[in-house]
Amino acid sequence: MTIETLSAQDLSFLARPLYGFFSTAAGALPPQPRPVWFEATTTGHVQLFTGVDTPKVRQLRRDSRASLVVAAPVGERERWLSVAGPTTLVSDGAWALVERLAGRYWNLDDPVRAADLAQMRDEEWLRVVIEPETVRRYAM
Repeated sequence: MTIETLSAQDLSFLARPLYGFFSTAAGALPPQPRPVWFEATTTGHVQLFTGVDTPKVRQLRRDSRASLVVAAPVGERERWLSVAGPTTLVSDGAWALVERLAGRYWNLDDPVRAADLAQMRDEEWLRVVIEPETVRRYAM
């Protein structure tokens, strides 16, 4: 297995609070992407969180391959990045990731968002860690 690394430009792009579209390998079925929050790690992986009983977890337990596509928003020059590879499901550090990403994507000074995050504390979470096997990118 060849591992591709994320460039400094990739990491800068992925540090923005953009939505990623996560897809699991689905065999004969077409991919069913879902919008997710994510972050690139210091080890060059990309991670996101999900509930322990979600369809994506069931699919990843059958086939660990997945991809994440991130695109620049409308109004910016065209740019996207795709990371694909095997995943690992990890419970350790999942709540810390939820909190960190909530702070990145939401204004937690807003009482509604703070309450949303507090409510999420009652759920059980997993980290989905993608090991980049293939990295594709486009930028104008």
